[in-house]
Parts: sequence; C-alpha cells; structure tokens
Amino acid sequence: MPVTLTELVRPGMRVGLADGCSSPRPLHAELSRAAAAVGDVSLLLGWLPAPAPELDPAAFADAVTVAGGPTLRPWIDSGVVRFVPSRLSAVPSLVSGVLRPDLLVATLVRDPDGYRMAGDAGWARRLVEAGVPVAALVSHTAPHADSGPPLPDAAITVVAESDDPAAGPAEVSTPDPTPDDVAIAEHVAALVPEGARVQVGPGRLAAAMVSALRAPVRIDSGLLPEPVVDLDAKGLLLDDPVCAYLIGSRRLYDWADGRRLLHPVEVTHDVGRLSAADLPPLVALNAALEIDVDGQVNVEGIGARTTGLIGGHPDFAAAGARCVGGLSVIALASRHRDRPTLVSRLSRPVTTASHDVEVVVTERGVADLRGLDRPARRAALVELWGCDPL
Repeated sequence: MPVTLTELVRPGMRVGLADGCSSPRPLHAELSRAAAAVGDVSLLLGWLPAPAPELDPAAFADAVTVAGGPTLRPWIDSGVVRFVPSRLSAVPSLVSGVLRPDLLVATLVRDPDGYRMAGDAGWARRLVEAGVPVAALVSHTAPHADSGPPLPDAAITVVAESDDPAAGPAEVSTPDPTPDDVAIAEHVAALVPEGARVQVGPGRLAAAMVSALRAPVRIDSGLLPEPVVDLDAKGLLLDDPVCAYLIGSRRLYDWADGRRLLHPVEVTHDVGRLSAADLPPLVALNAALEIDVDGQVNVEGIGARTTGLIGGHPDFAAAGARCVGGLSVIALASRHRDRPTLVSRLSRPVTTASHDVEVVVTERGVADLRGLDRPARRAALVELWGCDPL
C-alpha cells in the first residue's frame, strides 16, 4: 500500500508547502485535514499566485509565509498567516535555518533519470537537496523544465500520481493592459538595448512591458510570464530564459516543456551573478505601488491592505543598479484611484532603497535619476508627476 500524506504528518512538525503555480493543489485538502486531526502542526508558505480554496491555514497551529501572492493577501491581513519580511534571495537561508521544515509537500515530475521539480524551482529544491523529506505529488501533465540534477530518491515519498491537468501548474490569467500600462510600456521599451538581459515581475504592467519590447533580448528573471512566448514567436528571444517560476496558461507551460529554464532562487536572485561583468547588462523592470520624493519604493501594500510583498524586487533593483551598462527601472502609473502615487511618505516600510532606483517611468514620461544628488532627484520626480506629492 502506498504511503498517504496523512501518515507522514506528525505533531510538532513544520510542513513546507512548495510554492508558485505548481504548488500541489490536489494535496491541499488532505494536508489541511491531517494538520487539524493531528494538532500542533506549523505551515511554511511561499508565493501563491493562484487560488487555493482547499488549503485551510486555520487548521495549523501556526502559518507563516516568506513571500506573497493573491491567495495570501486576505490571510495576512486577517492575521491567519504571519508574514516574515525577507527579500527572496534570503529565503533559502531562512528556510534552511530558523524556518526549516520537517516535511516538504511538493509537485514533482519523473524524468528517465529521476525526479525533478515541476513547473517551479523556487526555494523548494534547496530543501530537497538538503535532505528534507518530501511528500510528492507526481504530475504527468506538468512541464519538464527544471535545469537541476535529479533529486535524491532517498528523500522522496510519492503519495499521489495524476494525469489530471489540475495536478500541473495552475493557469493564471493576466488582465488586458490599461492605456496607462501601454504608455508606460512604450517608454520602458525605449530603455532596453539589444542583447540585454531583462527581468520582469508578475502582473498586468509587467506583461505589457514584455509585449512592448522591440529589440532582441534575453530573459533573466525570477518569474517567467506568458508574453515571453510571443517574444520568442517574434524572434526577439535570445537563448533560453533563466527563471525560478512560471506563471501563465497552458500555452506557456507547453512552451516551457523540455526547456531547462528553472533554477532555484539562490541562482536566479543572486545579485553577484546578476551583475557579473562577463554577462550582458541586466535591465531590471519592476513595478511599484508608490514612490516617495526621495525615490524610495513600496510594493507591499497601501495602508492596512496587503497587495504585493517584497519578493525579488530589491534583489533585481540592486543588481540592475550595480551592473555596468545595466539599469534599475521602476514603472508605475502616476495616479491610482485619483490619488498621486508620488508621496511625501510611504504608507508601508521601504521595499527598495532609493539608491537602487535609477530611472522612474510613468505614463507621463521618464525621470532619469542617474548622477543626480538628492535635491535634483526630488525635483525630477516632482516634475515627472506634475504635482506636489501627497
């Protein structure tokens, strides 16, 4: 008889749930039931961009996340899930140390030479290689895109296998861009030189920025969004992308299948690698919720409402600013719900420091802050917005 997930969960455990679109959704309900029945089980979460209706964080004695995602926003705001602030490059250290789980629940694929991560490498691969036991859902529909070596067989217990597409990565749609998104994306595209490495985040504006690119580029990013498939179709994608997560529809996952794209976050978010002189320059394209007159950026939320959280924003902004020939770009609409997004004081803690912000883009145009002192930077931002900050 195969081992069940319920048999593997014990009191006092911390259980890590592999994140991204490939989080093992078919096991969410069983994991929640097992934790409630056993008691005193903690839950470690990462980035969850897709709905997870069968995951019940209240079934756990404690639930903590080191990332974000739409699923987690209401849980964080209600206090059901605690958020530990961390840039994504530091997450492997956290989950290998003070937040190390006793069991990892993950989706895997089976290659001829062994098991690999399915659809997302994230921080979970690090734990498997470190010997954390894995309760695995083996998906026959997930893309085979993990660039790493086979995972150690001794760490893996298969608790389920499935041909159901639901066992593969969740499909996440992106809304159509707004006119402001299109205008911002056109300004951004003019900043990206041919042959550069480009990083983007999730969401509508990020997708618009990728779609607007006109020069051949490489993608070196934490997330790989679906417009990359169109970039490839237009002959504008140089080499296979480097990424930790896939986010899109079946079209993206089918395109990724067989390409060794996925790397763990200790590779994708390594500032030293990203800014290396022997690689093409990195242009980091990051969105923001608000920016203050000194150029400090907030992506976590507005007021009491959680929206984004930290992720790799500060990692890539620092790498873009540090890279010779590279660039750290912050893109956002000049207004949100009729309020300027340029503020005197951020409504949340600083996500990305002002000295890692080089160019700011809105639908109104571009403010190039490179080489400016602080008074000149403030003046350039106020001029770009055309109004005094709130």
